[in-house]
Amino acid sequence: MKAVAVSKFKSAPEVMELPKPTVKPGTLIIRVAAGGMNPFDWKLTDGILDGKMPHQFPLIMGTDGAGIVESVGEGVTHFKEGDVVYGQFIHAPIGEGAFAEYAIVPDSVIISRAPAKISLTEAAAIPTAGMTAQQLVEKSGLKHEQTLLLVGATGGVGSFLIQLANMQGIYVIATVSDDEGASRVTELGARETINYKKLSVDHEIKAKYPDGVDGLIDLASNAEAFKTMSALVKDGGVALTTNFVADSHALKEKNITGGNFETKSTVESLDSLTDAVNNGMLKVSVAAVISLEEVPAAIELSRQGKSEGKTVIKIS
Repeated sequence: MKAVAVSKFKSAPEVMELPKPTVKPGTLIIRVAAGGMNPFDWKLTDGILDGKMPHQFPLIMGTDGAGIVESVGEGVTHFKEGDVVYGQFIHAPIGEGAFAEYAIVPDSVIISRAPAKISLTEAAAIPTAGMTAQQLVEKSGLKHEQTLLLVGATGGVGSFLIQLANMQGIYVIATVSDDEGASRVTELGARETINYKKLSVDHEIKAKYPDGVDGLIDLASNAEAFKTMSALVKDGGVALTTNFVADSHALKEKNITGGNFETKSTVESLDSLTDAVNNGMLKVSVAAVISLEEVPAAIELSRQGKSEGKTVIKIS
């Protein structure tokens, strides 16, 4: 089978011809229809979990996937052959990922029935980005008409977060880099946009919200930039970052809660996103659909911070 894999940590991803996995007790074989790309994919190949979980090489990449169950092993009760599923395929050993024509996963991973109202290509865009966005909104504690500054709004997490915040009546101010991004986030529910390439976010927020915004969710900044952005939050507000660059002591001094955020993936969280999609409340925004052969170049763009929106790999 074709798969995108690395031969060792920090090596360049390649399209390889690898053996198709065979079913084992407690596992599923999934014929993968699509894989959703996330920065975490290349962080895994850089060794972010080295020493924390076992790995195998060649290491097949891909955390998020969607497909059809081809076979189930002994003891599997939650799924059957022919089920249409999606979710996070990550498990021990790291290296049996979703960027392949077939994937083997234990039935204990975070997978569930895929949304019925969208394609599997769209479904593959949801798991990590959707659950991260959902839990960030919950963690923020923001309420109806409170103001949220969203930095990094045009990516996969941002596209879901804007919609989920908008459902709760939160007033989203989104940072963008161009008119196309501004149009896209406005359509998703952002109430204001700031083009950070043309304007100073710091200046614009201070001018319009002299007392500060109620909350900040930062999906993009380094430590220095996050410090600047969190200074725009009012006393008693909340500031969250997915990049683990927050200084908890500095935030506490300013009476700001939040800090570094890590997603806690659950089937229940995934199922609530499925319901929102099936009910027409949540739109899946896919910026690019690529082939397995195009994945190495797309990963390089992600590393450089040049990818815009959600990229999904169409596999079958």
